Amino acid sequence: MSNFHSGFVAIVGRPNVGKSSLMNAFVGEKVAIVSDRPQTTRTKILGVATRADWQIVFVDTPGLHKPRTKLGQYMVKSATEAREGVDAVLAVVDAQHIGEGDRAILADIAAMACPRFLAVNKVDLVGPEQLLPRLESIKEFGFDQVVPTSAVTGKGLDTLLDLLCAAMPQGPKYFPDDMITDQPERVICAEIIREKALLNLREEIPHGVGVEMLSMRKLSPTLTEIHANLYCERASHKSIIIGKQGAMLGRIGAQARADIQRLLDTQVMLRLWVKVREDWRNRQSDLRTLGYED
Repeated sequence: MSNFHSGFVAIVGRPNVGKSSLMNAFVGEKVAIVSDRPQTTRTKILGVATRADWQIVFVDTPGLHKPRTKLGQYMVKSATEAREGVDAVLAVVDAQHIGEGDRAILADIAAMACPRFLAVNKVDLVGPEQLLPRLESIKEFGFDQVVPTSAVTGKGLDTLLDLLCAAMPQGPKYFPDDMITDQPERVICAEIIREKALLNLREEIPHGVGVEMLSMRKLSPTLTEIHANLYCERASHKSIIIGKQGAMLGRIGAQARADIQRLLDTQVMLRLWVKVREDWRNRQSDLRTLGYED
């Protein structure tokens, strides 16, 4: 094992730049939910990529933003703490727009002593005439390597992974070969349900949606029963989530069930309820119930 290399890589950046999509691509499985809504990732998630002679533990973090709720404060704290003690940092920006918020994060990371890499993601959505001046504009931050990437097409991912592997020190295998995340199955299932809500609901609702797993029971080797609550902050949102004659909730449940069945490799009986908890994102007791407090 003396030639084995391993380490931890924190993935940081503003919301909706593609951090979770990149980690899923590196790991080869979906371990973090993905949507086009900002602040999709709410907690620190580990994704483990293992090969014959190396293992990288990616730490996917919530997007750094100015928090307006206690949930937002928890998310920013989680993202900031994730950078401590890592072997490398992978910053991610969106090739379509590199704003002042991105530049503030890059400047902050520039002061770190560990190897620092920058993925300019979503390059499949811009042309060379847009990309080249944006790459030039971030040279001042002095990253060890800047790699244009696309989590959708795979562009640049092999190059970036090779660079990250080369930066890992000699070390132990932290997780078994077949382990790809530290998240328990019930947590992943809750996140899948929330992802489907994010994908289907209107703009004003997703940030106020939380999922509480009530029970998860394996009724037989081929059937799992899951009961969960979807929490929202307003009574008007509850009716939207349920939809006309339950159509929206049915769509969320059907999409979630399909992904959960692939995850668990069993048939799934999924029961969902919608509950109103006003201003739950600012209540510590509710945050703790939904897994957002230590």
